Amino acid sequence: MRVLGISGSLRRDSHNTRLLRAAGELIRKQGAEFEVFDGLKAIPPYDEDDDVEDGPAAVARLRRAIAGADALLFATPEYNSSIPGVLKNAVDWASRPLVTNSLRNKPVAVIGASTGMFGAVWAQAELRKVLGAAGARVTDVELAVGHAHEHLDADGRLADAVQEEALRDSVSVLLAELETTEATASGAAAALPLRAIAA
Repeated sequence: MRVLGISGSLRRDSHNTRLLRAAGELIRKQGAEFEVFDGLKAIPPYDEDDDVEDGPAAVARLRRAIAGADALLFATPEYNSSIPGVLKNAVDWASRPLVTNSLRNKPVAVIGASTGMFGAVWAQAELRKVLGAAGARVTDVELAVGHAHEHLDADGRLADAVQEEALRDSVSVLLAELETTEATASGAAAALPLRAIAA
């Protein structure tokens, strides 16, 4: 199983990127692979005129990364009570074409951190809505790390035991959803007539 992490912050010392890396450690301990996507800054603003074939190179890279993952974990800050523009733009690119895009039926989870007290809860809700509209299978988890500059260390570890447990739960729910997806797909393939499988 392979999980792709996407941070909505471009900042080098981003709290959300640190939080993703801490989640990645938990994911690896459960036997899955984990990688953080690092190409968000290179993705151009969405322009339908440019959305031909694979699109711009940075977009093609994003789409391949999402397609190659079994599940996605997003960590988002909150800008002006909503999703950072660079992250919304990336999801817009990934959501095309609507019926066959790389997000469709992909298990995803959304967590977030901010230096404010609410931990990007509005941005998380907005991102879940957007991902659901794109066809992703959005899991029912929420981790809002408020005052992240105080609650996250340099390695992304959470000082609060309750939040640390919530991060573990978020990872477990995402991986459980992934296992359910794989089991359903295997069952569907097994149920197909031999002629259909061989076609």
